[in-house]
Amino acid sequence: MLWRRTDGTLVRDVPPTKAIMPYLMRGRNESAVYFEQQVAMRNADAYIREFNATHSDVPITIQHLVMWAIAQVLDKFPTMNRFVVGGRLYQRSDIWFTYSAKQSLKGKSPLIVIKRRFDPAEPFADMVADMARQLHDNRYSGGISRSDAEAGLILRLPGLVRRAVLAIGRFGDAFGLLPRSMIEDDPMYASVFFANLASIGMDACYHHLYEYGSIGIFGVIGRATTDPGSPTSGPDRRRTMTLRWTFDERVEDGLVAGYALKRCKQILEDPLAAGLPVPEPASPASGVGSS
Repeated sequence: MLWRRTDGTLVRDVPPTKAIMPYLMRGRNESAVYFEQQVAMRNADAYIREFNATHSDVPITIQHLVMWAIAQVLDKFPTMNRFVVGGRLYQRSDIWFTYSAKQSLKGKSPLIVIKRRFDPAEPFADMVADMARQLHDNRYSGGISRSDAEAGLILRLPGLVRRAVLAIGRFGDAFGLLPRSMIEDDPMYASVFFANLASIGMDACYHHLYEYGSIGIFGVIGRATTDPGSPTSGPDRRRTMTLRWTFDERVEDGLVAGYALKRCKQILEDPLAAGLPVPEPASPASGVGSS
């Protein structure tokens, strides 16, 4: 049946003023809203230190906390996990995050893009261990992803044929005709795309949304800076991190988005109060292999 997608359910109880928006604003970047958050890092820094002291084989960064926080937010505010394709609004079936990482720690190594399903009920330590395993497998598998293989095949075609193939793909996507395997393997079909610029010492930027796929939220994590008058190191150091978000306003209104981002900030500024468990020593089976 048309418009019956494998990654989401058509939202039918949409007010007319909202249902018409995808036809008035046809692209995600035409519909983009930009938002900046300043997050106090003292409690997050303390949590990261404590977790890494007991999980030295799978250490975490602020990116792990941000992704865990957004998984909780999308669970609490499920309408934020919707997307627009083909002029129609869908409720996404699961929470999927896409993020980039370096192929290796060498400066000129290429980026790899990882997509993972996040279960809000998954224990934090299990999430961290599985992310480490997935990153390890992607770095050292030596193979290429299905999406890369498909892109390589299309690029072998003449330019005119490429455009025809992609046009057919867009048509199939608009009417819900793409198979589950194609959508689940494609990192551009996800709830949120994360870029951790803090990992390379850069400030956060505002990133565009991708017209291809179904991602309606892009989050950029910037490097944390030391607060004025704070010690420059040690447990008493106070830092502030900048998060910058790009959001497709056709998905949900600004009030709900504001409540969702406020909850994200609350979680990051006090992870323990938000329900993140006190770090416990890792089990012997939780690490990943080394290469």
